[in-house]
Amino acid sequence: MPRIKSAKKRVLVSEKRRKVNVTRKSAVKTVVRKLLDAVAAKELTDAQLLLKDAESQIAKAKGKGIFHAHTAARKISRLAKKVSLLAKAV
Repeated sequence: MPRIKSAKKRVLVSEKRRKVNVTRKSAVKTVVRKLLDAVAAKELTDAQLLLKDAESQIAKAKGKGIFHAHTAARKISRLAKKVSLLAKAV
């Protein structure tokens, strides 16, 4: 346990930030899971709407430092590719 006042504060702040980051990352995972379920069910309109929402969530997470820029771009690209293939199939 830290003894110095600033170190004690860092522990509190770090824990608060960790909880916020976990919440944001969980929100991204949830919207991605919904999108993948829509793609699996071949629901094109739902998938397209969820793709827009997923892109937004991932971009916000990237801006907050939860995802690296390349990781966010890769995730968005892979999701867009799945929706695009679904659109061609339907």
